[in-house]
Amino acid sequence: MAGLVFGFAAVVMPGIAKLSDGAFLLAFKTIDGVIQNSQFTFMLVWVGSIFTVIATLVLGTLNLNGGLFYLLLAASALYLLGVQLPTVCFNVPLNNTLQDLDLSELSESELVSVRATFEAPWNRWNIFRTFSAIGSVVAWLLLLAQL
Repeated sequence: MAGLVFGFAAVVMPGIAKLSDGAFLLAFKTIDGVIQNSQFTFMLVWVGSIFTVIATLVLGTLNLNGGLFYLLLAASALYLLGVQLPTVCFNVPLNNTLQDLDLSELSESELVSVRATFEAPWNRWNIFRTFSAIGSVVAWLLLLAQL
């Protein structure tokens, strides 16, 4: 998931940011539509990562102590609270609001307003998710290196 949110932060969003307001919104809506519609594998991996982290946290709680336990706790918290929580609370609601719009019915000024309302907060939370995901991966790797 770190690679996905990083890919959006480093490539997708800067790339589509160069488009006009209507083209930007349509491009994002199309990309998100692919994710939301019939992407079983994507959703399996995304939701599966949540269950994997929770299962690892439970098993680690039973088997680790001291610094290793705290590293496990930090990695899990960074992922669950820093990646998944903002996704559910901020990014997905922004995506859904955009999905509900018929962009072809909006005037140029409305497209400007929709983009302003969508792009900055979406990017802000995605950057937050990206740093949280990278921090989580680093913590997981440090933990694995010590096992």
